[in-house]
Amino acid sequence: MYIKEVSTKAEEQLFLEVPLLIYKDIKEWIRPLDQDINKVFDPSKNKFFRHGKAIRWLLMDDNENPIGRVAAFVNNRTAKKNPQPTGGMGFFECINDESAAYMLFKACVDWNSSQGMEAMDGPINFGERDRFWGLLVDGFFEPVYAMNYNPLYYQKLFESFGFRLYFNQFCYSLKPQDTIESKYEMAFQKLKANPEYEIRNIKKSKLKVFARDFSSIYNQAWAKHGGGKEISPEMALKLFQTMKPVMDERIIWFVYHKNEPIAMWINLPELNFYFKRFNGKFGIVEKIKFLWLQKFATNDKYYGLVFGIVPSHQGIGVDGYMIRNGQDQINQETGYKYMELQWIGDFNPKMISIAKSLGTKQCRNLITYRYMFDNQAPYDRMRIL
Repeated sequence: MYIKEVSTKAEEQLFLEVPLLIYKDIKEWIRPLDQDINKVFDPSKNKFFRHGKAIRWLLMDDNENPIGRVAAFVNNRTAKKNPQPTGGMGFFECINDESAAYMLFKACVDWNSSQGMEAMDGPINFGERDRFWGLLVDGFFEPVYAMNYNPLYYQKLFESFGFRLYFNQFCYSLKPQDTIESKYEMAFQKLKANPEYEIRNIKKSKLKVFARDFSSIYNQAWAKHGGGKEISPEMALKLFQTMKPVMDERIIWFVYHKNEPIAMWINLPELNFYFKRFNGKFGIVEKIKFLWLQKFATNDKYYGLVFGIVPSHQGIGVDGYMIRNGQDQINQETGYKYMELQWIGDFNPKMISIAKSLGTKQCRNLITYRYMFDNQAPYDRMRIL
């Protein structure tokens, strides 16, 4: 066995195809779109290259066949916010062989060390946390779009090498047809009768208005209280414009009090319902199929992105008002039968509490690990927000 750096177009293609070997007998796996993986490693499309760098490797057997892959990266903007400068690794795929896995892990350690790092997190993405982040350890059913999926044996490979749990990533789900809790029903009836409150579905024709409202709610509900950064109306509009081709107006709601935005529930149709048919490709033919499926196929799953209420209106039943209204609309106007929320880290109990308040059940667990290059160095888990 030997490792080689990905440096040619042919090797980039091999990097995309290694998972086909690993998952050939795993029917739950859904191949990510090639373009989504390629964008991560394209400096012209990934803004993280402005303040970081990345490298990829292939693991080859003695017959020149690929049997593993991995990537390592450094984000200089965040690397030194830790007691130990911390890099990252991800996109790990490997046969069930400890020595093979260790070769890939060691390549990441050596490279990160050469960049001045003293630890690395993994498996993570060279990008935002909303995609390709964490190792699946529970909930081995079809992944949602841009969620990591892996064989069971990966956990043992990571932990036997010395990776330690940094934080859990919990996913929650619900079925909109289930009977709603009585407290939500009471809240719905109370606020529905109050003319000061109103629920509106998003309108694609008025994205600029809703982007402004999104920014206002998000910055009050999350950015100032959850350790995140604020989102401007312009940034929110760009986000909405990206979502517009797949947006379903019937599953995005905003709540207003005296015409001021106070709450939102943002969901999208689950995209892997479409993409699992395309074997990683998304060219002209696949785009035509995608449009046809959007129009004629029944997608029964949607994905929860954001649920937020401004602090001044929390604890008075706005959550139940939104949930009960959403349940009615989904059951009466759509074919959706199942919702899954984007993962929430165990370091954020406030968001976990909100997810549970929706009536959800935990359905998956992924783990972000940390590997300390000096195993005698002090180690702490992700701090609680």
